[in-house]
Amino acid sequence: MTTQIFYSDEFLRHDNPSHPENAQRLKTMIQEIKKTFTTQEVEFVEPEILPEETLYNVHSTEMVERIKEMSQQHAMSWIDMDTYVCKDDFETARLAAGALLQACENVLRGEADNAYALVRPPGHHATRNQSMGFCLFNNAAIAANEITMKNKKVLIFDFDVHHGNGTQDIFYDRKNVLYQSTHLYPHYPGTGSINETGLGEGEGYTNNAPLTYGNGNKAVSKILDQVFLPIAEQFKPDLIIMSTGYDSHHLDPLGGLKLTADFYGEIIAKYQKIQPKIVCTLEGGYNLNWIGKCLTCQLGQMINHPVKTKDYTEENENINHLIQNLKKNLEKHWKI
Repeated sequence: MTTQIFYSDEFLRHDNPSHPENAQRLKTMIQEIKKTFTTQEVEFVEPEILPEETLYNVHSTEMVERIKEMSQQHAMSWIDMDTYVCKDDFETARLAAGALLQACENVLRGEADNAYALVRPPGHHATRNQSMGFCLFNNAAIAANEITMKNKKVLIFDFDVHHGNGTQDIFYDRKNVLYQSTHLYPHYPGTGSINETGLGEGEGYTNNAPLTYGNGNKAVSKILDQVFLPIAEQFKPDLIIMSTGYDSHHLDPLGGLKLTADFYGEIIAKYQKIQPKIVCTLEGGYNLNWIGKCLTCQLGQMINHPVKTKDYTEENENINHLIQNLKKNLEKHWKI
Protein backbone atom coordinates (compact mmCIF):
# COMPACT_ATOMS: atom_id res chain seq x y z
CA MET A 1 0.00 0.00 0.00
CA THR A 2 1.11 3.57 -0.64
CA THR A 3 0.60 5.97 2.24
CA GLN A 4 1.60 9.58 1.73
CA ILE A 5 2.41 11.90 4.62
CA PHE A 6 2.03 15.59 3.83
CA TYR A 7 4.42 17.55 6.01
CA SER A 8 6.54 20.69 5.92
CA ASP A 9 8.92 22.25 8.42
CA GLU A 10 7.02 25.46 7.68
CA PHE A 11 4.32 24.20 10.08
CA LEU A 12 6.82 24.67 12.92
CA ARG A 13 6.75 28.44 12.39
CA HIS A 14 3.33 28.57 14.04
CA ASP A 15 4.65 28.25 17.58
CA ASN A 16 4.08 29.40 21.13
CA PRO A 17 6.16 27.16 23.42
CA SER A 18 4.01 28.02 26.45
CA HIS A 19 0.80 27.02 24.63
CA PRO A 20 -0.36 23.37 24.51
CA GLU A 21 -0.71 23.59 20.70
CA ASN A 22 2.96 24.17 19.89
CA ALA A 23 5.56 23.10 17.36
CA GLN A 24 7.00 20.37 19.58
CA ARG A 25 3.90 18.29 18.84
CA LEU A 26 4.95 17.78 15.22
CA LYS A 27 8.62 17.26 16.07
CA THR A 28 7.63 14.45 18.41
CA MET A 29 5.37 12.82 15.84
CA ILE A 30 7.93 13.00 13.03
CA GLN A 31 10.53 11.36 15.28
CA GLU A 32 8.12 8.53 16.10
CA ILE A 33 7.28 7.96 12.42
CA LYS A 34 10.93 7.77 11.38
CA LYS A 35 11.69 5.43 14.28
CA THR A 36 8.81 3.08 13.43
CA PHE A 37 8.49 2.97 9.63
CA THR A 38 10.83 2.73 6.67
CA THR A 39 10.93 5.10 3.71
CA GLN A 40 9.50 2.23 1.63
CA GLU A 41 6.39 2.19 3.82
CA VAL A 42 5.60 5.91 3.94
CA GLU A 43 6.20 8.61 1.36
CA PHE A 44 6.73 12.15 2.63
CA VAL A 45 5.29 14.84 0.37
CA GLU A 46 6.04 18.55 0.55
CA PRO A 47 2.63 20.27 0.38
CA GLU A 48 1.50 23.12 -1.85
CA ILE A 49 -0.05 26.28 -0.44
CA LEU A 50 -3.80 26.77 -0.84
CA PRO A 51 -4.72 29.66 -3.16
CA GLU A 52 -6.21 32.52 -1.16
CA GLU A 53 -9.39 32.57 -3.23
CA THR A 54 -10.21 28.99 -2.16
CA LEU A 55 -10.59 30.16 1.44
CA TYR A 56 -13.60 32.26 0.48
CA ASN A 57 -15.51 29.16 -0.62
CA VAL A 58 -15.80 28.27 3.07
CA HIS A 59 -14.88 31.30 5.18
CA SER A 60 -16.13 34.87 5.25
CA THR A 61 -14.08 37.72 3.79
CA GLU A 62 -13.93 39.42 7.20
CA MET A 63 -12.51 36.31 8.86
CA VAL A 64 -9.86 35.76 6.18
CA GLU A 65 -8.82 39.41 6.15
CA ARG A 66 -8.45 39.42 9.92
CA ILE A 67 -5.98 36.52 9.85
CA LYS A 68 -4.11 38.11 6.97
CA GLU A 69 -3.71 41.40 8.84
CA MET A 70 -2.72 39.80 12.14
CA SER A 71 -0.09 37.61 10.48
CA GLN A 72 1.64 40.68 9.07
CA GLN A 73 2.50 41.89 12.56
CA HIS A 74 5.93 41.12 13.97
CA ALA A 75 4.68 40.24 17.43
CA MET A 76 2.38 37.34 18.23
CA SER A 77 -1.26 38.38 18.48
CA TRP A 78 -4.38 36.73 19.86
CA ILE A 79 -7.82 36.16 18.37
CA ASP A 80 -9.17 35.06 21.74
CA MET A 81 -7.74 33.69 25.00
CA ASP A 82 -6.94 30.34 23.32
CA THR A 83 -5.99 31.15 19.75
CA TYR A 84 -2.75 32.84 18.72
CA VAL A 85 -1.49 34.14 15.38
CA CYS A 86 2.22 34.27 14.55
CA LYS A 87 3.99 36.28 11.90
CA ASP A 88 3.34 34.80 8.43
CA ASP A 89 0.58 32.53 9.77
CA PHE A 90 -1.65 33.47 6.85
CA GLU A 91 0.75 31.50 4.67
CA THR A 92 1.33 28.73 7.22
CA ALA A 93 -2.40 28.14 7.71
CA ARG A 94 -2.99 28.09 3.96
CA LEU A 95 -0.17 25.56 3.61
CA ALA A 96 -1.91 23.35 6.18
CA ALA A 97 -5.21 23.57 4.31
CA GLY A 98 -3.46 23.01 1.00
CA ALA A 99 -1.74 19.92 2.33
CA LEU A 100 -5.00 18.26 3.25
CA LEU A 101 -6.66 19.14 -0.04
CA GLN A 102 -3.68 17.85 -1.99
CA ALA A 103 -3.72 14.62 0.06
CA CYS A 104 -7.41 14.11 -0.70
CA GLU A 105 -6.93 14.73 -4.41
CA ASN A 106 -3.99 12.33 -4.59
CA VAL A 107 -5.97 9.56 -2.91
CA LEU A 108 -8.98 10.11 -5.16
CA ARG A 109 -6.73 10.00 -8.23
CA GLY A 110 -5.18 6.74 -7.04
CA GLU A 111 -1.71 8.23 -6.54
CA ALA A 112 -1.87 6.96 -2.95
CA ASP A 113 -4.04 4.40 -1.19
CA ASN A 114 -4.48 6.73 1.77
CA ALA A 115 -2.74 9.72 3.30
CA TYR A 116 -2.06 11.70 6.46
CA ALA A 117 -1.88 15.51 6.54
CA LEU A 118 0.49 16.11 9.45
CA VAL A 119 -0.29 19.80 9.68
CA ARG A 120 -0.58 22.78 12.00
CA PRO A 121 -2.43 24.91 12.90
CA PRO A 122 -5.41 22.57 13.36
CA GLY A 123 -8.83 23.44 11.97
CA HIS A 124 -12.03 21.80 13.20
CA HIS A 125 -13.13 24.63 15.53
CA ALA A 126 -12.95 27.32 12.83
CA THR A 127 -16.49 28.17 11.73
CA ARG A 128 -17.59 30.02 8.60
CA ASN A 129 -16.99 33.37 10.31
CA GLN A 130 -14.73 32.83 13.32
CA SER A 131 -11.27 31.43 14.04
CA MET A 132 -11.22 29.88 17.52
CA GLY A 133 -10.08 26.98 19.68
CA PHE A 134 -6.43 26.97 18.45
CA CYS A 135 -7.74 26.90 14.84
CA LEU A 136 -7.34 29.56 12.14
CA PHE A 137 -8.92 28.02 9.00
CA ASN A 138 -10.94 24.79 8.86
CA ASN A 139 -8.65 22.41 6.99
CA ALA A 140 -11.11 19.49 6.86
CA ALA A 141 -14.01 21.68 5.72
CA ILE A 142 -11.98 23.39 3.00
CA ALA A 143 -10.83 20.07 1.58
CA ALA A 144 -14.26 18.44 1.83
CA ASN A 145 -15.94 21.40 0.18
CA GLU A 146 -13.56 21.32 -2.78
CA ILE A 147 -14.04 17.58 -3.21
CA THR A 148 -17.83 17.92 -3.22
CA MET A 149 -17.52 20.44 -6.04
CA LYS A 150 -16.36 17.46 -8.14
CA ASN A 151 -19.66 15.66 -7.42
CA LYS A 152 -18.09 13.48 -4.71
CA LYS A 153 -19.56 12.66 -1.31
CA VAL A 154 -17.34 13.06 1.76
CA LEU A 155 -17.66 11.56 5.22
CA ILE A 156 -15.84 13.40 8.01
CA PHE A 157 -15.31 11.44 11.22
CA ASP A 158 -14.01 13.52 14.12
CA PHE A 159 -12.80 11.74 17.28
CA ASP A 160 -11.13 14.70 18.98
CA VAL A 161 -12.15 15.06 22.64
CA HIS A 162 -13.60 18.46 21.68
CA HIS A 163 -16.56 18.72 19.33
CA GLY A 164 -15.71 20.05 15.88
CA ASN A 165 -18.19 22.90 16.01
CA GLY A 166 -16.65 24.62 12.99
CA THR A 167 -16.95 21.62 10.69
CA GLN A 168 -20.51 21.03 11.83
CA ASP A 169 -21.39 24.69 11.29
CA ILE A 170 -20.08 24.73 7.73
CA PHE A 171 -21.94 21.61 6.55
CA TYR A 172 -25.00 21.72 8.81
CA ASP A 173 -27.48 22.29 5.96
CA ARG A 174 -25.84 20.05 3.36
CA LYS A 175 -26.28 16.40 2.43
CA ASN A 176 -23.14 15.79 0.37
CA VAL A 177 -21.02 15.80 3.54
CA LEU A 178 -21.79 13.44 6.41
CA TYR A 179 -20.31 14.69 9.69
CA GLN A 180 -19.88 12.16 12.50
CA SER A 181 -18.36 13.04 15.86
CA THR A 182 -17.60 11.32 19.16
CA HIS A 183 -16.57 13.83 21.83
CA LEU A 184 -16.75 14.64 25.53
CA TYR A 185 -19.90 16.54 26.48
CA PRO A 186 -20.41 18.97 28.11
CA HIS A 187 -16.96 20.27 27.26
CA TYR A 188 -15.38 22.98 25.12
CA PRO A 189 -16.80 24.43 22.87
CA GLY A 190 -20.24 23.55 24.25
CA THR A 191 -21.74 22.23 21.01
CA GLY A 192 -22.36 18.68 19.82
CA SER A 193 -25.51 17.63 21.63
CA ILE A 194 -27.36 14.56 20.45
CA ASN A 195 -30.17 16.75 19.09
CA GLU A 196 -27.90 18.60 16.65
CA THR A 197 -28.62 16.52 13.54
CA GLY A 198 -28.64 19.03 10.68
CA LEU A 199 -30.91 21.56 9.04
CA GLY A 200 -33.02 21.54 5.87
CA GLU A 201 -31.71 19.08 3.31
CA GLY A 202 -28.83 18.43 5.71
CA GLU A 203 -31.10 17.01 8.40
CA GLY A 204 -29.74 13.63 9.47
CA TYR A 205 -26.30 14.29 8.00
CA THR A 206 -24.83 15.48 11.32
CA ASN A 207 -24.33 12.62 13.80
CA ASN A 208 -23.17 13.60 17.29
CA ALA A 209 -22.35 11.07 20.01
CA PRO A 210 -21.78 13.18 23.17
CA LEU A 211 -19.75 10.98 25.52
CA THR A 212 -19.46 11.27 29.28
CA TYR A 213 -16.29 11.48 31.32
CA GLY A 214 -14.47 8.16 31.35
CA ASN A 215 -15.97 6.64 28.18
CA GLY A 216 -13.34 4.82 26.13
CA ASN A 217 -12.67 2.14 23.53
CA LYS A 218 -15.65 -0.07 24.26
CA ALA A 219 -18.11 2.82 24.33
CA VAL A 220 -16.87 4.27 21.04
CA SER A 221 -16.79 0.81 19.43
CA LYS A 222 -20.45 0.28 20.27
CA ILE A 223 -21.40 3.67 18.83
CA LEU A 224 -19.48 2.99 15.63
CA ASP A 225 -20.75 -0.55 15.16
CA GLN A 226 -24.39 0.12 16.02
CA VAL A 227 -24.93 3.65 14.68
CA PHE A 228 -22.17 5.45 12.80
CA LEU A 229 -20.93 2.65 10.52
CA PRO A 230 -24.40 1.52 9.38
CA ILE A 231 -25.16 5.15 8.48
CA ALA A 232 -21.80 5.53 6.74
CA GLU A 233 -22.45 2.40 4.69
CA GLN A 234 -25.77 3.80 3.48
CA PHE A 235 -24.19 7.20 2.72
CA LYS A 236 -21.57 5.54 0.47
CA PRO A 237 -18.80 8.16 0.68
CA ASP A 238 -16.28 8.57 -2.11
CA LEU A 239 -13.72 9.70 0.47
CA ILE A 240 -13.35 9.70 4.26
CA ILE A 241 -11.58 12.53 6.06
CA MET A 242 -10.68 11.86 9.69
CA SER A 243 -10.16 14.75 12.07
CA THR A 244 -7.65 12.99 14.28
CA GLY A 245 -7.60 14.45 17.76
CA TYR A 246 -5.40 12.45 20.10
CA ASP A 247 -6.61 14.47 23.06
CA SER A 248 -9.23 11.72 23.38
CA HIS A 249 -6.38 9.54 24.70
CA HIS A 250 -6.76 8.70 28.39
CA LEU A 251 -3.58 10.53 29.45
CA ASP A 252 -4.13 13.77 27.56
CA PRO A 253 -3.96 16.86 29.81
CA LEU A 254 -6.92 18.51 28.04
CA GLY A 255 -8.98 15.34 27.80
CA GLY A 256 -11.44 13.31 29.82
CA LEU A 257 -12.05 10.28 27.61
CA LYS A 258 -10.33 6.90 27.92
CA LEU A 259 -9.17 5.84 24.47
CA THR A 260 -5.91 3.88 24.21
CA ALA A 261 -3.25 4.25 21.52
CA ASP A 262 -4.04 0.95 19.78
CA PHE A 263 -7.68 1.93 19.40
CA TYR A 264 -6.83 4.67 16.90
CA GLY A 265 -5.70 1.94 14.53
CA GLU A 266 -8.94 0.05 15.16
CA ILE A 267 -10.92 3.14 14.13
CA ILE A 268 -9.12 3.14 10.78
CA ALA A 269 -9.81 -0.58 10.34
CA LYS A 270 -13.53 -0.11 10.97
CA TYR A 271 -13.90 2.71 8.45
CA GLN A 272 -11.71 0.99 5.84
CA LYS A 273 -14.55 -1.52 5.46
CA ILE A 274 -16.80 1.37 4.39
CA GLN A 275 -14.31 3.18 2.15
CA PRO A 276 -10.53 2.50 2.03
CA LYS A 277 -9.84 5.96 0.61
CA ILE A 278 -9.08 7.62 3.96
CA VAL A 279 -7.18 10.83 4.62
CA CYS A 280 -6.35 11.90 8.18
CA THR A 281 -5.70 15.44 9.31
CA LEU A 282 -4.19 16.37 12.66
CA GLU A 283 -6.36 18.21 15.17
CA GLY A 284 -5.68 18.01 18.93
CA GLY A 285 -3.47 15.88 21.16
CA TYR A 286 -1.14 17.39 23.74
CA ASN A 287 0.60 14.61 25.68
CA LEU A 288 4.04 14.57 24.07
CA ASN A 289 4.77 11.12 25.50
CA TRP A 290 1.79 9.60 23.69
CA ILE A 291 0.78 11.50 20.55
CA GLY A 292 3.53 9.85 18.51
CA LYS A 293 2.44 6.39 19.63
CA CYS A 294 -1.21 7.19 18.84
CA LEU A 295 -0.18 8.34 15.38
CA THR A 296 1.96 5.29 14.58
CA CYS A 297 -0.82 2.93 15.67
CA GLN A 298 -3.09 4.69 13.20
CA LEU A 299 -0.51 4.81 10.42
CA GLY A 300 0.32 1.16 11.00
CA GLN A 301 -3.22 0.17 10.08
CA MET A 302 -3.14 2.45 7.04
CA ILE A 303 0.03 0.86 5.61
CA ASN A 304 -0.82 -2.70 6.69
CA HIS A 305 2.03 -2.74 9.21
CA PRO A 306 0.18 -3.16 12.53
CA VAL A 307 1.77 -1.36 15.46
CA LYS A 308 0.83 -2.30 19.00
CA THR A 309 1.81 -0.63 22.23
CA LYS A 310 1.27 -1.47 25.89
CA ASP A 311 -1.50 0.89 26.90
CA TYR A 312 -4.41 0.12 29.20
CA THR A 313 -6.91 2.05 31.29
CA GLU A 314 -10.21 1.48 33.05
CA GLU A 315 -13.23 3.02 31.37
CA ASN A 316 -16.87 3.80 31.94
CA GLU A 317 -18.87 1.53 29.63
CA ASN A 318 -22.28 3.05 30.40
CA ILE A 319 -23.32 3.88 26.83
CA ASN A 320 -26.53 1.96 26.09
CA HIS A 321 -28.85 4.88 26.86
CA LEU A 322 -26.92 7.14 24.47
CA ILE A 323 -27.10 4.55 21.70
CA GLN A 324 -30.86 4.18 22.18
CA ASN A 325 -31.33 7.95 21.92
CA LEU A 326 -29.03 8.17 18.90
CA LYS A 327 -31.06 5.56 17.07
CA LYS A 328 -34.30 7.29 18.03
CA ASN A 329 -33.04 10.63 16.68
CA LEU A 330 -31.62 9.26 13.44
CA GLU A 331 -33.83 6.31 12.50
CA LYS A 332 -36.16 8.52 10.44
CA HIS A 333 -33.19 9.33 8.19
CA TRP A 334 -31.28 6.04 8.18
CA LYS A 335 -31.86 2.31 8.67
CA ILE A 336 -30.26 1.60 12.02
